[in-house]
Amino acid sequence: MNKTLGGIAAIAILTVFGGVAVAQTAAPQRPARAMAQPVSQADFVQRRVERLRAADADRDGTVTAEEMRAAGQAKRAERRTAMFDRLDANKDGAISRAEFEAPRADGQRAGPGERGPRAEHAGRGHRGGMHRGAQRMGRNGEGRFPIVIAEAEQKATEAFTRLDANRDGTLTGEERRAGMQARRAEMREKRQERREQRAAPAASPSTPASE
Repeated sequence: MNKTLGGIAAIAILTVFGGVAVAQTAAPQRPARAMAQPVSQADFVQRRVERLRAADADRDGTVTAEEMRAAGQAKRAERRTAMFDRLDANKDGAISRAEFEAPRADGQRAGPGERGPRAEHAGRGHRGGMHRGAQRMGRNGEGRFPIVIAEAEQKATEAFTRLDANRDGTLTGEERRAGMQARRAEMREKRQERREQRAAPAASPSTPASE
């Protein structure tokens, strides 16, 4: 069959069949491997604020909820376009069935987090992270916006200082893991406190003393 699959329809099918287009690219660096690499303070802070800087469309040093949504939409559109371009081997603006099936015929497989609807439903991979971010914005409303980039940069610097146990200006994998474990423990304690507060019976009003 020589029918071609046009733009949006092709991308939808690619998503359903497990991200075969993404398999043509090099697998992203695994979190464990990335965690093992030492990180300088400049790199640590840059990674924390680069998404905010990219979203700051008017370059006023703050990011509004509208700017953050627009940045997310642009990123998703960029990924869809890149996915289509990778499959369109002859660059004719359409994906033939042969082009669609070529990655699987070559024995290529999708990487972790790119294996179709089940992985996406589980919220894994980059796409799952974007979905969770959108959910958080929906739950918390827009009260945290606008975000001042300078304040976010300052918080990232303070976080680096807390994690840098030996004060050598570099975070090792061990220091970062220790910080993550401490953060998880803190969050567990807060969740437990909230559960106990919800479970506690409401205090009954005190009975006035009889005369």
